[in-house]
Amino acid sequence: MSEDMKVIVFQIKDKEYAIPVDKVSGIEKLMHITRVPKAVKFVKGVINLRGVITPIIDLRVRFCFEEVEYDESTMIIVVILDDMEVGLIVDSANDVLDIPVKSIEPQPEVVGHLASEYISGVAKIEKRLLVLINLEKALSLEMTENMLREG
Repeated sequence: MSEDMKVIVFQIKDKEYAIPVDKVSGIEKLMHITRVPKAVKFVKGVINLRGVITPIIDLRVRFCFEEVEYDESTMIIVVILDDMEVGLIVDSANDVLDIPVKSIEPQPEVVGHLASEYISGVAKIEKRLLVLINLEKALSLEMTENMLREG
């Protein structure tokens, strides 16, 4: 296993989160999202991304934060999970970092109401604190398969 993990850093509210680069297929500017009737609240709809119908999830809503108006810094991070592309709406996508694996600590017992189920760890990089998202849990396969059906 390598000494560093390459991650995409993004922001929701005033916190920085990270997901491994190898799960990300792209970062897109916000585009028109087609609503899906009866989808669960955090599923904003679908987009046609280069011919692939991609479900879009608002991570703010998924993590139980208040919704805000999207602006020019709002981005869609497209991740691949179990051979399916899913777009994640985030407030902004900041940068790509190499995190030393040894700097990653298990998540604290309490991380707000995000619950430890969505978090795989926390990394301290200089003065930054990055919360590593466990995509498999945050977007569980069962949830992904059901997200376009009734909630």
